Amino acid sequence: MIDLGEDVTDRSTEPSVRLELANRLFFRLYQCANMLHKTGSRAVEAEGLTTQQWAILGALSRQEVQRGMSIGDLAKYLMVSRQNLAGLIGRMERDGHVSIVTDSRDRRSRIVTMTKSGRRVWHIQAQPKIRAYYEEVLADFSINDVTHTLHYLLKILGAMQRLDRGPD
Repeated sequence: MIDLGEDVTDRSTEPSVRLELANRLFFRLYQCANMLHKTGSRAVEAEGLTTQQWAILGALSRQEVQRGMSIGDLAKYLMVSRQNLAGLIGRMERDGHVSIVTDSRDRRSRIVTMTKSGRRVWHIQAQPKIRAYYEEVLADFSINDVTHTLHYLLKILGAMQRLDRGPD
């Protein structure tokens, strides 16, 4: 933990303290993302999944997209590039977890849906392991801790999305 001491009230040091805290915060987010990929993938590796594939199946399992999602919409939802998503989707199609068809309303668009095998892997095999993973990682967190963490992560995400869109 950074020792803020008396310097917090000294306005001349406030920008350097803010920069130091920001640096630590973003580095910790980077570390968390890497550890999520490493430990989360380990949690579902027996199902042949990675955290990226876990996110795709999770996105496709939502009630409102039962009929599938276009690759573009899925990329936007997951906040990844279409190029990165295309490789993942290709491997998941090869493994039988998803199906890709041409959109009947727009021949240029392709729709991704979860297959019967993908639904079985997601709902029966992966979900219990994902729940156990969440419980283990968040064991020391109260409901309030999780709520506050989610709130602040959503604030950071919103600011990043505004930055990504650029000036209006």
